Amino acid sequence: MSATTTAAPTTADAAATATGPTPSGRAPLPDSAALRRLADRPVLALRHPGRWIGAALVLLLLVNAGQSLFTNPSWEWAKVGKWLFSPAILTGLQLTLTATAISAVVSFVGGVLVALGRLSPNPVLNTVSWLYVWLFRSVPLILVLIFLYNLGSLYPSIGIGIPFGPQLTVPTVTVLSDLTLGVIGLSLSEIAYASEIVRAGVLAVDPGQQEAAKALGLSRGRQFRRVILPQALQSIVPAYVNQIIGLLKASSLLFYVSLLDLFGVVQSIGSTNPGDIIPLLVVATIWYLVLTSVVSTIQYYIERYYTRGSVRALPPTPFQRLRGWANNRLDGAV
Repeated sequence: MSATTTAAPTTADAAATATGPTPSGRAPLPDSAALRRLADRPVLALRHPGRWIGAALVLLLLVNAGQSLFTNPSWEWAKVGKWLFSPAILTGLQLTLTATAISAVVSFVGGVLVALGRLSPNPVLNTVSWLYVWLFRSVPLILVLIFLYNLGSLYPSIGIGIPFGPQLTVPTVTVLSDLTLGVIGLSLSEIAYASEIVRAGVLAVDPGQQEAAKALGLSRGRQFRRVILPQALQSIVPAYVNQIIGLLKASSLLFYVSLLDLFGVVQSIGSTNPGDIIPLLVVATIWYLVLTSVVSTIQYYIERYYTRGSVRALPPTPFQRLRGWANNRLDGAV
């Protein structure tokens, strides 16, 4: 003997049964009383227990990490405060900022030029640009810096003039200082990466934009400056700012070629004060975190600027979010 199960009638089914079939044979509509009963049923929010469990585990790990960080005496936070604003550290920080800022500007300008060479129909420009990118993306930055710091041994004098003819030469050591060599090394390597970022951003622009600029009779230079590049910057800015952050950290390699940047000063002080090596490393970490945070904040506002016209409404800034939250709290209190 088989058992059959039937589903319990819903409120709508009961209402439909009460009204009876319609003359056309279609399903009857529920009456107003049934609709009111449906409307009066409470709406329950969808629960996500997994999210709350995950959030609780993350908070537990953060609390444990914070407890270990601030209660372990081996971190020696008193010495961290002692070295954080010391003149030597600030001098190294200034050198890091100088080298990074100059290299970032030179890298972007050079990256635009090399990217234009990659996109050029001229076979010479295209091939030379490709070879440049291939070479400097293949060679490690530390190797480039070491080669440059031995440039005086390879070329005791440098100059300009006619090939195999008269030239104006000067001693290499007197023209290229340590900082200049460091900036050149960082820039040569970063130009290769920046050019690929710029090229990708240009290729991401709709080809119809360039066709429209041509139809307006704009020169190729104005097409690039006024139409292509502003739109390409929406793709270029996030990637290039990430590259600047990488450049900021890569500047620590200048220590290995006798330039005392932030990391170099920390290493130098640590060699004379071996008991303070951990606090000094913490100091370097704090300053790199501060610099990266500043660059990321600038990136946010630049991205927000270049997204105008591509979104219906600009995303609120952190200050606008804070002001909106405060206003909501005040409205709720009233």
